[in-house]
Amino acid sequence: KPGYSGTAIFTKTTPLSVRNGIGHDHHDREGRVITAEFADYYVVNVYVPNSQRELTRLDYRVNSWGPDFLAYLKGLEKTKPVIFCGDLNVAHKEIDLARPKGNINNAGFTPQERANFDTYIDGGFIDTFREFQPATGHYTWWSYQSNARERNIGWRIDYVCISPALRPRLKDAFIWPHVTGSDHCPVGVVLE
Repeated sequence: KPGYSGTAIFTKTTPLSVRNGIGHDHHDREGRVITAEFADYYVVNVYVPNSQRELTRLDYRVNSWGPDFLAYLKGLEKTKPVIFCGDLNVAHKEIDLARPKGNINNAGFTPQERANFDTYIDGGFIDTFREFQPATGHYTWWSYQSNARERNIGWRIDYVCISPALRPRLKDAFIWPHVTGSDHCPVGVVLE
């Protein structure tokens, strides 16, 4: 969809294959997922649907998109480990946003969205950043309003999650809030 929810993967290593979408037309028309297959793993870049200010897409996000995306990841994982990353549009725990009490039931911090993220963790995927950093104050998105970034009033909604088989190779996970140019900042991992 032009100007809306696109994803991309830039790589120095040519993938074995690349596919767009998760195999469901009603999800794939929004261009939210691209998967690159490499020798040892899949990399899935995703932009999860936002539930919207009035939560008009909450039901779609947690009852349709969420289960179908998890099934897609688990299907890939039958072949080789998976790294999935991108804007998941949810602050999973209270430590993942600066003002949790004031945001309960707001898009990105509803109990339903947080429970949907739990399904990835319960499915075995690892939130890489939390393997290294258990503290609050680390965010990946800031509103353009009220100097939120300068005041570090943000949300951690961008993630890199991995299959358990990749955990022994995980050496670092990071957030680079000093990199500007967007209301989000880069996140990443180091695998050996």
